[in-house]
Amino acid sequence: MRVGVPKEIKTREYRVGMTPDSVLELVRAGHEVLVETNAGAAIDFADAEYQAAGAKIVSSAKEVFDGADLIVKVKEPQLPECAMLREDQVLFTYLHLAADKPQAEALVKSRAIAIAYETVTGITGGLPLLRPMSEVAGRLSIQVGARCLEMVSGGRGVLLGGVPGVNAAKVVIIGGGVSGYNAAQMAVGMHADVTIFDRSLNRLEELDTIFGNRVQTVYSTTGAVADAIKQADLVIGAVLIPGAAAPKLITRDMLKTMKKGAVLVDISIDQGGCFETSKPTTHDNPYYEVDGIVHYCVANMPGAVARTATLALNNRTLPHILNLANYGAKDAMRRDHHLMAGLNVMEGHITHMAVAEALTMPFTEPEDLI
Repeated sequence: MRVGVPKEIKTREYRVGMTPDSVLELVRAGHEVLVETNAGAAIDFADAEYQAAGAKIVSSAKEVFDGADLIVKVKEPQLPECAMLREDQVLFTYLHLAADKPQAEALVKSRAIAIAYETVTGITGGLPLLRPMSEVAGRLSIQVGARCLEMVSGGRGVLLGGVPGVNAAKVVIIGGGVSGYNAAQMAVGMHADVTIFDRSLNRLEELDTIFGNRVQTVYSTTGAVADAIKQADLVIGAVLIPGAAAPKLITRDMLKTMKKGAVLVDISIDQGGCFETSKPTTHDNPYYEVDGIVHYCVANMPGAVARTATLALNNRTLPHILNLANYGAKDAMRRDHHLMAGLNVMEGHITHMAVAEALTMPFTEPEDLI
């Protein structure tokens, strides 16, 4: 099979769909790989390294899309990329369609087979291809949150861990999944005062066992969250409903109860955001203020640490890429229902129930097409 790796074109997106090591694995398996020139240059994966691994370097994204049967990316295709897709071509990348109807409509129009990293399931449960970026985003959320709290960013001028004789910042994490857990790890390591909210009592028990008295765990209700954010310096939104739009857990009215210069970091922004006042931002212009509250809602947070993120992602995606190349998309999904769970669009149909519901578009069972 011919596998294509275009250069990412989203603002400040420096990750790349495949590393030279991943390319080498495909080439050794008998496949051809087309890589757009400078696709990985920003994170020190030079064209020469891809060539040494056996890839063919091409000069444009169009050559990649025209020549490849399987397109491997990181971020959701922008509309000009959707326009280059063709019927039965396979796209393997993050999609986050529940918050992006124009992209969903463009993928439906293309009649391509679009498999989303974020809805591929794992043998032991969970979302293994989303996990590495959730880990990165969770850890990064505390790093950027600490920066947002600085006066220069419009924050309260609070040091996350405090100093002897001065209280540490209060950090509220909404969601105790992979992102929330990793955010808590970083916040605890920086000696912040940390509270984690979740609606799974089993998960709260796990977090309590892991962190002991270093964090407070609280069952998430509207009232409990509303009370907590009144005293919070930094709030991390780490809510995920697989494939679906994130629920709005903090309303505009709630902002009025918060301290001026407090910070909201919305990790859920790819799925529409879990704060009512959230709107996607970019690494070029990451912050904005609403009612005196600083918002950080960058839709591709892990792009800020693109080399780490690319390596972590490739560790997870490579086995699936190999299966898609070895067996073809339909046969690979027949063999692996976890991969089939990643199918969002096929032959002009939405094939993921949560996506269809979020976008009010017709749903087709993937088994009916495969």
